[in-house]
Amino acid sequence: MKRITNIDELRSIQMAILDSIHEFCQREEITYFLSSGTLIGAVRHKGYIPWDDDIDLYMPRDSYDRFINSYSCESGKYRVIDPHTEQNYYYTFAKVVDTTTLMIETETPGYEIGVYIDIFPVDYISDDLEERTNVFKRKHLLYKIRRCKISHNNPLYSKFAYVVYKHWPRSLKSLNNEIEHLITSCKKSSTVCNLTEAGPKIGGCFPAKCIESDVDIEFEGKLYKTMVGYKEYLTKTYGDYMTLPPEDKRVHHDFEAYWL
Repeated sequence: MKRITNIDELRSIQMAILDSIHEFCQREEITYFLSSGTLIGAVRHKGYIPWDDDIDLYMPRDSYDRFINSYSCESGKYRVIDPHTEQNYYYTFAKVVDTTTLMIETETPGYEIGVYIDIFPVDYISDDLEERTNVFKRKHLLYKIRRCKISHNNPLYSKFAYVVYKHWPRSLKSLNNEIEHLITSCKKSSTVCNLTEAGPKIGGCFPAKCIESDVDIEFEGKLYKTMVGYKEYLTKTYGDYMTLPPEDKRVHHDFEAYWL
């Protein structure tokens, strides 16, 4: 294997995945949005945040489900992975991976996949703050219990979650199903959120009108899609997103990447 040490080389692999996703979604009329730090980079830098090394996308739940069940590329080089298709899958959201590469991340010891792009579903959540808070509390506990089952090396921040994990005979499949039911059970409301494990805190929920349509946005010299209300989404999630963070906060993910 040949190690990928140059961040530009890593980004070029991710950009090729993004191009494949964009072309597929345009052809199949599936909605996707540049999101999170990727969207901040597009708005503030017209490309990657200078110290960033990943790409994140949001999809409304119906588009997300269609995408993970139908995505393909002609070469077969890229494929979707998600909790329903991968045994002992570490994450609770989908990724599109480059199968000709290998990525090893320090926060997921023993779990190896290709260089990837993250795909997060966006779901409705209650407009009532108390109900919303209860959903977040329950989902955080379920995710911690799930992590206990997936990786014994994962730090346990909840003693209660560990006790439940040790004495509650639940399969990983059962936990995945309960989590999915929890985050998709809300009827149509005025509020949406990324409710996956890596999702924002409760303050990061944002108006559903933000994802009613998409707009073009420049990223690394090309036009991709993001939500029409991206400014409101970014403000709700990140606050003053146009101001650069302190230098000690400008960090990248720990990884090792290789060509197979």
